[in-house]
Amino acid sequence: MPKKLLLLGLLVQLLQPGALWSQPFTELSLPREESESQLRYLASDQMKGRRTGSAGNDMAARFIADKFKSYGCKPAPGTDKFFQKILFETVSPAVSGSLQLGGTSYVLQEELLITSGHALSLDKVDVVFAGYGWKDAATGYNDYEGKSVKGKIVIVVSGKPDAADPRIAFTVSEEKRKMAAAEGALALFEIYKVPLPWGIFTSYIAGERLRPVSPNAPDSRNLVYGWIKDKPEAPELKAMQEGQPVKGILKTAGARYREVTSQNVAGLVEGSDPMLKNEYVLLSAHYDHVGVGKQGGGRVTASDSIFNGARDNAMGVVALLAAARALGENPPKRSVLLLAVTGEELGLLGSRYYADYPLIPLNQVVYNLNTDGAGYNDTRYVSVIGANRTGVDSLLAQAAQASGLEVFPDPAPEQGLFDRSDNVAFAAKGIPCITLTPGFTAFDDAINKYYHQVSDEADSVDFNYLLKYAQAYAITARLLANLPSTPFWVAGDKYEAAGKALYNR
Repeated sequence: MPKKLLLLGLLVQLLQPGALWSQPFTELSLPREESESQLRYLASDQMKGRRTGSAGNDMAARFIADKFKSYGCKPAPGTDKFFQKILFETVSPAVSGSLQLGGTSYVLQEELLITSGHALSLDKVDVVFAGYGWKDAATGYNDYEGKSVKGKIVIVVSGKPDAADPRIAFTVSEEKRKMAAAEGALALFEIYKVPLPWGIFTSYIAGERLRPVSPNAPDSRNLVYGWIKDKPEAPELKAMQEGQPVKGILKTAGARYREVTSQNVAGLVEGSDPMLKNEYVLLSAHYDHVGVGKQGGGRVTASDSIFNGARDNAMGVVALLAAARALGENPPKRSVLLLAVTGEELGLLGSRYYADYPLIPLNQVVYNLNTDGAGYNDTRYVSVIGANRTGVDSLLAQAAQASGLEVFPDPAPEQGLFDRSDNVAFAAKGIPCITLTPGFTAFDDAINKYYHQVSDEADSVDFNYLLKYAQAYAITARLLANLPSTPFWVAGDKYEAAGKALYNR
């Protein structure tokens, strides 16, 4: 059947009584040439892998902002011509250091990693064990309650109390560092309990890292922060956990800091309904990638050292731009905030920054539809991370069907993907959310061939599938923005309590 007749048939079906739709699916007329050219530009060699803080990252941000403007989106309030500027600092770890807890010594690199903190020399200061070193105002959990850590060394277990996935230790470490600094600690060390060999961990994290400089926050650069290997035989660790006094000696020097800037890109489509336009659907996709050469962490060749990031996440950005185009031309009932975030590859930095410093009050945001992905291995599908959690599954199926696709729910559950993408920054605040990803059913060789590899280039992408995926995302966005009632977490979801607190439910 000719493509135009197929699209017309879908349109007729969706306009039948009882459909969720009341206006034409303008998304079905998205041109393939436009989506292809956008992806080719974002994943081109001149972008140099779009690493946060780089010139290529800034080029991509300007491109997205220009597209938002051309599609009729307005700059979100509080932005500078669509840009939410973020000040980051790069941190190079200490080049020398040692730690002694009671009679047990920890040698730098072998058993100790010091990733940040100004030069410091402490001799026989108090050492305090503080559980996970975690505080949660929403639940009242506080590992520092009843403990005085000001001017002391604090030892905590890696990770957080409500997370079974050990990989969460990497995403919450920055927050734990800030919490310890706010309590007045001089040093914080996490006991390494991640099922990854210490040598691999240190090689991964010991390089230069990027982190945001939080406005009005205490300068936590004065806090020495790092990791120690677990030594079950060390009597001091057991003694501390039992509340017995332990003294510590710490010496460190050589950490270096450098400031850089990046930006989230935020555009706004005002809703058409006089009442519902004060509610917002937040659409998000990260536009950064991992850079070039050693920055990328994957294999490079003599002829190619650029990690272009066509699948991860230029495809997602193209889908976001497709939604901007369709919604800008024909606004839905609710307002829509389109957010291209930076710093995802370095620890979900841009989305976490936005969640802490939102441009629209978070309690006016009724849903977050994120798009991200490691790639695809089945072009029959759009995959959904977070299926069956927010009551929108029939809507997702309708949007996929309108684009000639089906839904594959929650692939690779062992990967804990919901808590590893930008949506989690908004979920933690209580906003219902999902992440759409190009169709994949498992992490297999077809995914790993391109995921964070120099082979993830535009020429390897199926552009017919890219168009279908972008359409599915744009249609999903419109359906969400036109829903008569707002979605919410299903009963018992781990983020339900945060949602109730956010919306006063």
